[in-house]
Amino acid sequence: MKNMKDYYLVLGIESDASLAEIKTAFRQKAALYHPDRNAAHDAPEKFREIRLAYDTLSDHAKRAAYDENRRRNLLDNPLQTAREIWTNYIQGVLH
Repeated sequence: MKNMKDYYLVLGIESDASLAEIKTAFRQKAALYHPDRNAAHDAPEKFREIRLAYDTLSDHAKRAAYDENRRRNLLDNPLQTAREIWTNYIQGVLH
């Protein structure tokens, strides 16, 4: 999971979210961070991250591969993965 974003966290959804929940979360986050609506310096980067998360999680094959990679990383290096998950979570809460 090295430098791998937690796309579920990016969209603010659970890992068992339905396609409808993924779409709803994407629309809400995209509206919030769209560069045309948000003048913050990091809005374009956040919008790209949200778009990538949606593109991955809304495609069945990409989501399956992503989920498998998440599971493998948890097994291969649980402490590092947990550290990255918590770091991303805390950063998400603070921003």
